[in-house]
Amino acid sequence: MPRNISFSLTTEQIRNRTKTVTRRLGWKKLKAGDVLNACVKCMGLKPGEKIERICQIRVVSAKQETLLEMCKEPYGVNEARREGFPGKTGREFVEMFCEHIRPLYGVATDVTRIEFEYIE
Repeated sequence: MPRNISFSLTTEQIRNRTKTVTRRLGWKKLKAGDVLNACVKCMGLKPGEKIERICQIRVVSAKQETLLEMCKEPYGVNEARREGFPGKTGREFVEMFCEHIRPLYGVATDVTRIEFEYIE
């Protein structure tokens, strides 16, 4: 059974299939070809709540990089678009990531960059 991966902040981008990259802390054992269940929320469910699966995705590549890489342009702008945030710079994406996802982390944080495709 595929592992679940949450997209609570980018649910709409997953639903409309404009997101093809995600960055995560951990997930270091992920490899190309792995299939994942994209979900609205996987953890912190209240009693009675169930996991809402959106679709399945297949990992195209998974590699480690620092968030600092996103601050380099034009890479950052392109990656922010692929993350589902067109119009943001890489630095703006990193600020949002650090503020909303992991407030205690900064640009030197290592993350797993996961590129994926949608399974029809």
